[in-house]
Amino acid sequence: MTEQKLSDNERLKRQSNFLRGTIEQDLDDRITGGFTADNFQLIRFHGMYQQDDRDIRAERAKQKLEPLQNVMLRARMPGGVITPKQWLAIDKFADEHTSYGSIRLTTRQTFQFHGVLKPNIKLMHQTLNKIGIDSIATAGDVNRNVLCTTNPVESELHQQAYEWAKKISEHLLPKTRAYAEIWLDGEKLETTDEEPILGSNYLPRKFKTTVVIPPQNDVDVHANDLNFIAIADNGQLVGFNVLVGGGLAMTHGDHSTYPRRADDFGFIPLEKTLDIAAAVVTTQRDWGNRSNRKNAKTKYTLDRVGSDVFKAEVEKRAGIKFEDSRPYEFTDRGDRIGWVEGIDGKHHLALFIENGRLLDYPNKPLKTGVAEIAKVHRGDFRMTANQNLIVAGVLAKDKAKIEQIARDHGLMDDSVSEQRKNSMACVSLPTCPLAMAEAERFLPEFVTDVEGILAKHGLNEDENIILRVTGCPNGCGRAMLAEIGLVGKAPGRYNLHLGGNRNGTRVPKMYRENITVAQIMDEMDSLVGRWATERQQNEGFGDFTIRAGIIDEVKISMRDFYA
Repeated sequence: MTEQKLSDNERLKRQSNFLRGTIEQDLDDRITGGFTADNFQLIRFHGMYQQDDRDIRAERAKQKLEPLQNVMLRARMPGGVITPKQWLAIDKFADEHTSYGSIRLTTRQTFQFHGVLKPNIKLMHQTLNKIGIDSIATAGDVNRNVLCTTNPVESELHQQAYEWAKKISEHLLPKTRAYAEIWLDGEKLETTDEEPILGSNYLPRKFKTTVVIPPQNDVDVHANDLNFIAIADNGQLVGFNVLVGGGLAMTHGDHSTYPRRADDFGFIPLEKTLDIAAAVVTTQRDWGNRSNRKNAKTKYTLDRVGSDVFKAEVEKRAGIKFEDSRPYEFTDRGDRIGWVEGIDGKHHLALFIENGRLLDYPNKPLKTGVAEIAKVHRGDFRMTANQNLIVAGVLAKDKAKIEQIARDHGLMDDSVSEQRKNSMACVSLPTCPLAMAEAERFLPEFVTDVEGILAKHGLNEDENIILRVTGCPNGCGRAMLAEIGLVGKAPGRYNLHLGGNRNGTRVPKMYRENITVAQIMDEMDSLVGRWATERQQNEGFGDFTIRAGIIDEVKISMRDFYA
């Protein structure tokens, strides 16, 4: 059998000198605002993507100017916890050194800066470093930001799970000193870098990990390569059920790519958590596809070698046998917007941030509002995987003051519908280079139209459909775990997917391909009308579409329908 040629990214990583490349030389090049050759890819391992403003790309071309090159930075924030002091620092940087002036809360439970020009990139990393934040391994072929259920109610259990999310993140980080040398002016040591877990060529493709506390599935476990489901006994964490091989990305028209649910490998005690994490990662490192990046994720490795074979190898490397999974149930995955009280007597305010975009809008200065809360808040903030922000650990005596600031700045709005709270989109245009259709800018008006359809068919304000929009098929907005998922195909056109469920354990199936927004609204009008009149008691929209025979159920992955 002829050995397949490796993808060029494998050459790039091999020749990068452990992710250094010639990034430093590029930083000094003022002829271009971007990074050249391999460095365009290598900066991703340092948490950045090179982008440009696509709204003005054509006009700049007419003027014989290169695109307005800049970078987007995604911070590493395991579990999404950030202090008020850190928040005020990132707020100030966004004001003074980004083109858009906003802070973007992401589905990876962290924040992003958009529009940072080359002269400010080093300053950005050094500013973050001073407040204890970095962006190591938030992009590229590595384990990315580790998510953790925010769960503000069960405070003690959340703290235990959060500590494990941090430990997993640190354990799986790249060990190279490249980040410190390039961005923090770290001393260049004459030593041989070693990557005992990731390897000298790092992983075949990106890798995502979560820690989740049932019954909340707010991190969407089936979108991730590796998931640790917290199992508690009398409020104390005793171990994890381990799920492996989830992922949502695909390529239009390529049936060898597909979204897939994660497989349940079984239960492990706490003390074996890091061993299992390393064993899953190293197995994927050694067995993953390094020839075809479209088939390089863990989900494809499991399907190619067999889930049982992969699991046995993980057990061998970790020196443990998985026990039978302990019982658990997911009942919801949305954030509890508004005030909730934790078992420790402290209060937590979840703020709905549409699309996660914190910016000062006319009569709605959201970004300023969060900064004002940060000036007086004595607890911490928690960024959620649903793009919202929790003001956590508020004492009873401070509740009124925090709420007043939130209301004065438009951060609390009692008129926001349940439908809007359960709708989400990726960034897409104008900054994402992969975007095929609008998402973030499209969603608000689209939700308004959906609200109109729900009202037309007599559904009350508490009823909603899990709705998500992505500008391309790469999955950032997690549309492929929605009851209704729109996946961008071209400007103004989307693939319409139906059949996910409310707790995020089922992949939807494509119902209509490459249709216009008007056609989508017609379809939704008809489908919602049927749901309103034909549903069973408490039957969600996604479950109804399957029971009524509107769409076939996806058992494991969309590969089932391509075979």
